This record gives sequence, structure tokens and C-alpha cells, in this order.
Amino acid sequence: MKTFFMVIQVLASLVLIASILLQSGKSAGLSGSITGGAEQLMGKKRGRGLEDTLSKITSIGACAFIITSIVLVYLQK
Repeated sequence: MKTFFMVIQVLASLVLIASILLQSGKSAGLSGSITGGAEQLMGKKRGRGLEDTLSKITSIGACAFIITSIVLVYLQK
């Protein structure tokens, strides 16, 4: 049982690493905030589908990592 949760935790950590590294930054300093404001004002949605998907994958990976960490600590006792 412990081995199963350890494998799940390793997979969750790899998913977290990959999804975080694939995400783009929210802004690139002052120029990014000006450009971001103009895009929001003009209503451009450029690549939000991939960013939303990566955000959801990151959230699911983080939840899986936290839950497996708690279970592994519980199994250690």
C-alpha cells in the first residue's frame, strides 16, 4: 500500500514540475502590465485555452501531491 502511494506521489510531482514549467508568466514587468491591460481592454484572448488547461492540471497535481503526502505520513505511524 505504501509503495502504491509513493508511486502516485512521484507521478504527481512530475506532473507538477512539467505543468509549472510549461506555464507562461502572468506579466513581464511594467511592459507586460501595459500590454496585458491593452489586451484586456481590446478583448483579445490569445492562447487562454492552453493556459487554463495547464492551470487545472497544476491544481489537480498539487491536490494529489498533498493528499498522498498526508496518506504516507499516516501510513508511517
